[in-house]
Amino acid sequence: MNGYAGQILRVDLREGAIEKEPLDPKLAADYLGGRGFGAYILYAEVPQGANPLGPKNKLILSSGPLSGLLVPGAGKMDFTTKSPATGGYASASMGGLLSAELKYAGYDVIILEGTSPQPVYLFIDNEGVELREAHHYWGQGAITVEKALKHDLGQEFQIAAIGPAAENLVRFACINHDFGRQAGRGGIGTIMGAKKLKAIAVRGTKSVPIADVGRYQSLSQEIFKACRNSEGLEVWQRYGTAGITTWSNEVGAFPTRNFQSGAMDGYEMISGETMRSKLVVADKACFACPTPCGKYSYSRNYEAYVEGPEYETTALLGGNCGLERIDEIAYANYLCDEYGLDTISAGNVIGFAMECFERGIIDTADTDGVRLRFGEAQGIFTLLKRIALREGIGDILAEGVKRAAEIFGRDSVDFAMQVKGLEMSGYESRNAPAMLLSYMTCDVGAHHNRSSAITYDIEVGRDRITPDKVAKVIELQHIRPLFDCLGACRFQWVELGLDLGFYAPILGAITGIDRAWQDLLKVSERVWNLTRAFWVREVDGFGREWDYPPPRIWKEPVTSGPTKGKSIPKDDIEKLLTMYYEQRGWTKNGIPTPEKLEELGLQGLVKG
Repeated sequence: MNGYAGQILRVDLREGAIEKEPLDPKLAADYLGGRGFGAYILYAEVPQGANPLGPKNKLILSSGPLSGLLVPGAGKMDFTTKSPATGGYASASMGGLLSAELKYAGYDVIILEGTSPQPVYLFIDNEGVELREAHHYWGQGAITVEKALKHDLGQEFQIAAIGPAAENLVRFACINHDFGRQAGRGGIGTIMGAKKLKAIAVRGTKSVPIADVGRYQSLSQEIFKACRNSEGLEVWQRYGTAGITTWSNEVGAFPTRNFQSGAMDGYEMISGETMRSKLVVADKACFACPTPCGKYSYSRNYEAYVEGPEYETTALLGGNCGLERIDEIAYANYLCDEYGLDTISAGNVIGFAMECFERGIIDTADTDGVRLRFGEAQGIFTLLKRIALREGIGDILAEGVKRAAEIFGRDSVDFAMQVKGLEMSGYESRNAPAMLLSYMTCDVGAHHNRSSAITYDIEVGRDRITPDKVAKVIELQHIRPLFDCLGACRFQWVELGLDLGFYAPILGAITGIDRAWQDLLKVSERVWNLTRAFWVREVDGFGREWDYPPPRIWKEPVTSGPTKGKSIPKDDIEKLLTMYYEQRGWTKNGIPTPEKLEELGLQGLVKG
């Protein structure tokens, strides 16, 4: 199969059995790869009601048809599972070098099933695949174990590893790779911890077949040239996502003190410009990337090297927790990477705990003497460790903000900033209805990467609650996740303005099957409806109420900054959801209809 390695690697961790299966061409045609493969395999193979932390759940790693090829940013891999954080669908995209290496080893997909009776790691060296004992790595940090495995196996091996947080089943543990790339959201790493799988080590030396090499080379050169000539290239290369901090604060979208505000006084001290001048050692790119947004940094005060901090980390561990020094954020970032914690969820949970402490809902008796004040770095560092090791109050916070609010009680549920059990990422949205709708309807919970619609809110008028905003959210929910199916980064399009018209032709040159852009978007819509159907199947009573944002959105206006006094009334939230369901072709309760499922060719897979 052109564009694909052509094999699925299935690993039974309980039995130690390893099987290799041919990749079905129909699966590639209907779901493309990456996120599409993961969504299909999850729905088809994980039985209804499976415990996310039990042996019947599966973790699926999947590359796309562009992964490992000379297309800008073609180093993305998707990780899919039933989420231990939400109980629904979880998918996380990771950059770096692992996706390319896996295809060079001869595999498009790894399916991890069962639970190992002892700590192991998965060793892949082309056709040689085995589970190896990992007791001596268990307990080590994710960065530490990546260094150790590269030392033990060779620098050419690409490593994905977990830290103590995943071993201790923290519900928002992540998988780390390439000393700073993560599969971060929804507890993807927690599944590896539950399965006693410490790491995956991959080396590959094979090639990927191309249908039309000449056409592929010509289009590849044209796309790289378009990136190089982009007006936005210089700024993007210099700051990466950290450059968003200043813009976000200026428009009142920077989450501050547990989303009480959308702007932070003194944000200049944690901006991309400050990070570049005080921390950055070198630029760092993923596979085949002409726009190295990764920033390898050094925090001198804490003697810690880290990739970043990227915008989301700065927003959630910085503004959301009140940290006002970039070196403190960098060290918190390092701790999260070593422990294996998602920085977005960690910053959200800690900001929530700080507000609970500020309101008197919890006190020093609950925190073992730690005073949880916004802006106090040592308290944040202490909490990160306690969360990762599930010590004291960390055991509660390790459950995520939704469960923690249920335990703390009183009115804390109102300011537990989550949707469907997943903590909100870094955009305050009480004056951005389209962005709020993106959070409400995202298929993994409150995450921005599926549809970051805040710029459209600003473009057309922030207070408007209109059908065009809903249509824009849906349009983005088809375009942006399509990159995860293809195995490519979306930043070349988002930040450099790369023409979307490049992608269908180069995919055709690679695979030998020419498809229109609209046909590719239909694949993305198929995946979106399939993941919604997974929620319906797995969560009793799933529907409209699961799409509601936290009550703070309509109960409490923004406290300061450019959007001071803004909130979104509950009636407007209902209007947004009603319009969204209508445009999606779903029921009033947000359930895909039989007609919609049949239109997308899902009627044979989705039952009832």
